[in-house]
Formats: sequence, C-alpha cells, structure tokens
Amino acid sequence: MGMPKPPRGKVPLSIITISVCALAFVLLLYTERISPLSSGSIFSFTSCSAKRNAAKLKKSGDKNAYIKPISYAEDDRFEFDPEECSLVHGKWVFNRSVNPLYSDRTCPYLDRQVSCVTNGRLDSDYRHWQWQPDDCMLPRFDPQIALRKLQGKRLMFVGDSLQRGQWQSFVCLVESIIPQRQKSMKRGRIHSVFKAKEYNATIEFYWAPFLVESNSDVHIIADPKKRILKVDSVAKHAKHWTGVDILVFNTYVWWMSGLKIKSLWGSFDNGEEGYDELDAPVSYRIGLKTWANWVDSNINPNKTRVFFTTMSPTHQRSADWGNMNGTKCFNETKPITKKRHWGSGSDTRMMSAVTGVVERMKVPVTFINITQLSEYRIDAHSSIYTESGGKLLTDEEKADPLHYADCIHWCLPGVPDTWNQIFYAHL
Repeated sequence: MGMPKPPRGKVPLSIITISVCALAFVLLLYTERISPLSSGSIFSFTSCSAKRNAAKLKKSGDKNAYIKPISYAEDDRFEFDPEECSLVHGKWVFNRSVNPLYSDRTCPYLDRQVSCVTNGRLDSDYRHWQWQPDDCMLPRFDPQIALRKLQGKRLMFVGDSLQRGQWQSFVCLVESIIPQRQKSMKRGRIHSVFKAKEYNATIEFYWAPFLVESNSDVHIIADPKKRILKVDSVAKHAKHWTGVDILVFNTYVWWMSGLKIKSLWGSFDNGEEGYDELDAPVSYRIGLKTWANWVDSNINPNKTRVFFTTMSPTHQRSADWGNMNGTKCFNETKPITKKRHWGSGSDTRMMSAVTGVVERMKVPVTFINITQLSEYRIDAHSSIYTESGGKLLTDEEKADPLHYADCIHWCLPGVPDTWNQIFYAHL
C-alpha cells in the first residue's frame, strides 16, 4: 500500500517552522545592519532555537529556570553566534562563584586611575556580575585560546582613556599565563606595546582621543574651549596603524564637552584661526568620515580586521536612575535592573552618526556593542577610588564626590572585562 497523502490544504508543521525561522533570520540581519548600535531593535524577537529551549523550561514548571545564572559546565543550549544573538538584550546576573582572572594587585600593568581596590574600595560585588544575553551564552574568556588567536599578529586598541582601559583589561586577562621572561611592556605617552614573545604577538595601545588630529593630542588641554580639532586629517595618527592585523577603535567622551567644537580644515602650521564652531554631532560625523575614508583607502580586509567599541556611558546624574538624593555614581553598589534603561550619559545623536558612517564603508567594521549593557552599571565606576592630576584623591577630595567622583572611567577588574569577553567571542 502507498503512503497516505497529507490532507489537502494543510502545510506540514516542519515547513511552517523552517519558514518562520528563515523569515526571523532575514529580519534580524536587516535590523542589525541598519541599526547595530540601537538600544532596542526595530523588531524584537527571540531566535528560533532560543524559543524552543525557553518552551522546554516553561514545561519543566520552574518559573525561574530561564533567568538563573547559566552553568557553563551543564548547559550548552545557547551558543554565541554574532549573526543571530543580540548582545543588546540581556541582564546582569550576580555570581560570586566566578572570580575575575586578575586583580589590581596581581596585574602589574594597571594604571592607578582604575585600580580601585588598591585605592581603598572595600566592596567587591561589582566584580562578580556577569552579562547574560537573552538569546545565547557568551563564551568565557580563555587566555590561552585568546593568545593562540593572536599568534604572529599585532592587536592595537586606538582611542581615548576608556579604550586604554579596555587595552589594560585585555593585557591583564592574558598576561598571567605567560612566563615572566616571555613577556614585556613598553609604555609611552602615545604608543604602548605589550609583547607575548612565545606567541610572537603584541597587544598595543595608541592614544588618539578624537581619532582625527587635534591640538590636545600630546599635551592635554584641560579647557575644552581651547581645543581645536583638525577634522579633515587623520594621517598623523594613522601612519602608526598600518601593518596591524586587528584594529579596535573608539572615540566618544572627548567630544562631549557640552559646547560647540572648534573644527579646523587645513594645517595648524598656518595658525589656529579660521576654525568653525560646530555642534558636537556635526563635527563628530565629519571626523568619523575622515577616519572611515582612511580605513577604506588603506585597509585590506583580507589582512586586517577592524572593530569599533561603541559609546561607554557616563553616569553623572543620579536622577537618571531615580536616586534623587544621590551624588552621581558615588556609593552605588548594584546595577540598574530596569530593562532598556537609557541615561543622559549616552547621546543617541552621536550613536546615529557612528551608524550612518560605518554602514556606508567598504571595509567591514564589527561593532563591540557595549553601550546598553554598560548603561546599567552605575556601581562599577572608579568614583572616589581614583586619582586626579596624577595624584590619588586626598581624604578631603574623597569627601566631596560631587566634584571629584569619576563616573566616566571603570574599575578594573570590572566592566571592560565584559567588553573584552564580547570582543573575544567575535574573534
């Protein structure tokens, strides 16, 4: 006897499932391409595999099973795939059982600015929060695998002091497994190089807070009113980026002075007059276009991978998260739990400028999308456990957090380790 025919007019369930998943995948690719930095996607949905696993958990009768910290040893259901998993959507989960791979006492390469424990911070919970995306699991940072991926390569972080923090984090994450004689560090005002000799690899940092040239690149001008940006020139910095295998850029916080930015075309040699005062997003977009043109003209994507770390949010207004009696990020000990929280320290106009420039580039740029997840971490800044003007804060200065608490930079170990966990996952 022949096989019975399916009822006419009914489509088999498997075909429907495959069709829905395919449509979801296409929509995800489209929305990620047009808005990779957004705090929320145009379409909000969970990947098909994640939905099936969530359904299994629901059937198990444990209402909290889906929101508990995931055990890496027992659970391999959600495997990170940058094409399918959005890192924007997720939550911070507290897990004291997982310790950082280093401390500011064990890693010799940390600046005092970010060495919060050494500078007197007593609470430690901020070091035990893990970012858990809704749809997948980030792989744990494995120093040995990371170094193998860098074998024979140059990795360079380019940008401001926040990017320097990410660089120091990456160095500290890998350096402890390297024998003392097989590693070295050469620090410079502009260019610093950590060498992992047995891997023939370097992990470098290049100081360029605006990416484009400015009169405040080497000798820092504290007064933003006196800074002038040469928004059409990047060559002075970029000559140091050639021949690098993996480039990780950032630039944001130096543009956020709250004032119009003095933007210059042409050479400083001809004098500093003739600048235009432009709104920050306008000047930012012009500077990014200059950087993008250099990347498109000089980078061979078959030889060099390009990354861009998105905005690192500042937490200067405690009213943003409902603490009307607070003083900036001072004395905050827990992350914000409100989903999609977005404070005044992240500028969507600047975010849109990055998106608009990058999506028109010929060379592919991978975003290390850290803005939304960092928005929640009001507890993890260096606050009063830092230095100012090259000196640790005095007791009098610590007692005045309104003027001295640093709610821009992050304690290490801390949030930048998660940024590097995401970077590592992309590698």
